[in-house]
Amino acid sequence: MPDLIPWFERVFTFDVADELFPNILERLRGTPARLEERLGALPLNLLVRKESVGWSIMENAGHLLDLEPLWAARVQDFIKGKEKLQVADLTNRKTHEAGHNDSPPERIFSSFRTARGQLVRTLEELNAAVFSKTALHPRLNTPMKLVDHMLFVAEHDDHHLARISLLMSSFQ
Repeated sequence: MPDLIPWFERVFTFDVADELFPNILERLRGTPARLEERLGALPLNLLVRKESVGWSIMENAGHLLDLEPLWAARVQDFIKGKEKLQVADLTNRKTHEAGHNDSPPERIFSSFRTARGQLVRTLEELNAAVFSKTALHPRLNTPMKLVDHMLFVAEHDDHHLARISLLMSSFQ
């Protein structure tokens, strides 16, 4: 299997139809279940195993949790009509310092499920007017609609789930 394109090298085009929002919302809603399904039966020694470069499986899972406040804040940026979305910490300091390998996997899974559930509930309750607003993505330096940003989040989820799968396959 080919390796993943590094996240910061990904190229995105933002022309998603608003009518695809329900589909994207289902991807977002399903990420915690996919994560738990994929990792639930793995022994702890494999979950925390470090390769020479990159994060362990638990660090990848914890990173998904670490970014939930950013995604929630950016949804608020759209609601408030801000011109520019909140900036992410491109060094991922929070993930590097969090000690995810020392946390019980169930805590990370549960916390992620709770945080993602809140994000999905917020998105489900949005007024239709929010969907016509655009904001500038700070790293990509391109305007996007809410539906574009939610696809970006779903792609980020899938990037880390794919990274986890690659790590798992290297253990066999």
